[in-house]
Order: sequence, then structure tokens, then C-alpha cells
Amino acid sequence: MFTGLIEKICSVRSINRNANSMHLSINLGDLARECKVGDSIAINGVCLTVTKIAENFADFDVSGETLSKTSLKNLNTSSKVNVERAMKPTDRFGGHFVLGHVDGTAKIEKIVRNGEFADFKFSADAELINSMVEKGSTAVDGISLTICKIEKNSFHAAVIPQTLQKTTLGNAKTGELVNIETDIIIKAVKKQLEHILPKQDILSADKLKELGF
Repeated sequence: MFTGLIEKICSVRSINRNANSMHLSINLGDLARECKVGDSIAINGVCLTVTKIAENFADFDVSGETLSKTSLKNLNTSSKVNVERAMKPTDRFGGHFVLGHVDGTAKIEKIVRNGEFADFKFSADAELINSMVEKGSTAVDGISLTICKIEKNSFHAAVIPQTLQKTTLGNAKTGELVNIETDIIIKAVKKQLEHILPKQDILSADKLKELGF
């Protein structure tokens, strides 16, 4: 379980690609001292398992399924990634429920800078958009963001200076792919309502609002 509050921006040390998998090594810096083999760590929002720890470096094995569903396949040596370790039971819960199970990717369509703030527009397919609600939460590359506007094939988020400074969004560029995990609560409600509603009804963000969600 994660919260979407990024602990550190880290660098990719090395990547070894195979036919249907990838071996990834990340320089965790001082975070590595508190990690061990078997720990779950979110890398750009993707929950990965530590397979080896050596000094400041943690190694991960990435399956073909994960590569097909996330932007990890686009990483290169020295790429910057958002890192969050799994939360402890005693931690303060400051973000939202993030599982590290990415639903798909979105593209950064537009970035508008407003002083130290920034408004991001992300384009995504209908399945992702239909699992979102305005003022709800979503994880973008592992970062807990509040959705401020939803359009047919896109959504918007206003990003505060702290988030820009402490995550990779600070140096993000239009056209880049980001990992998206929609809110587990919205997904659970959506699935249950799809069983209740007539089959011809399409469950959308507008329909959820109509039903009081």
C-alpha cells in the first residue's frame, strides 16, 4: 500500500532488457539503508519487488505484463524516477489509497505555468477517464493528484510548487507518457454499479455524479 506522496527522485543506474522482461537497477541513495530484499517500492507508481540491495542500489525484475501496461519500458540509464516505499502501519496517511497497480498510461498534452504553480492536461483513453471523477484522486507516475477537470478524452490537475520541486513533474515535458492508477474506491463502486444498472446504461463520470457519487 502506498499513499502517492513521493519520498525521493532517484536515478536509473542500469537497465538490462530481455525479450519479455527487464532488469532494473535504481540508485536509492540514503533510502537504501532502510530497504531489504522482498520490500515493495513504487517506481513511477509501479509496485516492484526488491531483488537485491548493494550499497545505495536496489535491483528489480520487471515482467512483460508490467512493461506492456506502463511507461517503464521507456526508461533509460540516468532517467529520473519517483520513488515511494510501502507505507508503515504507523505512518500518517497524507495522500490517497495507491496500490501500485497501474491501469494504463496517459500523455502529457499541455503544461501551463502559473508562477510557481502549473496546470497539467493529460490525454487518456475512455476506460481510464470513466474511472475518474472531478475532485477525486488519481496517481500520475505515483504522485497523488486531485482531478480538477474532466473532458471526453482528457483530465486536468493543478500542481502545487512542492509537488513540482519534489517529483519528476517539475521537469516534465509535453508528449511524455505517464503511468496512471485510478482510485480503487471509484473502481470498486463502478464495478458494482455495472452489475446493478441495465446493460444499456454506460457508467461514466456524469452517471456517477447523477447517482450521488
